[in-house]
Amino acid sequence: MTDTPLTPQQVVEQLYWRYATKKFDPSKKISESEWKTLEQSLVLSPSSFGLQPWKFFVVRNPEIRQQLLEHSWGQKQVVDASHLVVFAIEQDVDKSDVDRFVKRMSEVQEVPVENLQGFGDMVKGFLSDPPYPLEIDKWSTRQVYIALGFFMFTAAVLEIDTCPMEGFVPAKYNEVLGLTEMGYSAVVLCCAGYRASDDKSAARPKVRYSTEEVVTYID
Repeated sequence: MTDTPLTPQQVVEQLYWRYATKKFDPSKKISESEWKTLEQSLVLSPSSFGLQPWKFFVVRNPEIRQQLLEHSWGQKQVVDASHLVVFAIEQDVDKSDVDRFVKRMSEVQEVPVENLQGFGDMVKGFLSDPPYPLEIDKWSTRQVYIALGFFMFTAAVLEIDTCPMEGFVPAKYNEVLGLTEMGYSAVVLCCAGYRASDDKSAARPKVRYSTEEVVTYID
């Protein structure tokens, strides 16, 4: 643990500082050390059962990013930001994914696979016979948004700007990046970098409902 954690007030200040950056400064790049921290925020993101039904594609090739621009509603963030991350779900998660995860649990926690069979069977049961109507790809999509939140919050703490984007054509991203062949499908994007000095959106006050309107305590 760090000796100087953020205070509660500092956390709130960083949340106010963050906004969906509309214009990035293409000359400013995220340092390697800070990027590694952002990368770990993705790796360490939680998911249901810990199953991690996702992959994060970091598009660094400028020519590919330029190609993706026309499939991103012309939003320049995808080419101007320091980093472009495509949050993708694994298609059709099934029992083999559970076996793979249980094997990983066994390795990391140094527990025999046999000892984890009950857990594995429970997760397989959920996937094959869920207690509520479940479309597995929609379930995976909900998981990937947790990772998006972790990524954006970590960036805000580091004072790195982000812009989450659903304004793109997933099928075209899948095609350009070859995601379908790899068994993945794009769900949401997040651009990361540094705001341009003339991005007018930075000065606009946040428009949020009052705390009393969105938070209800049930005692």
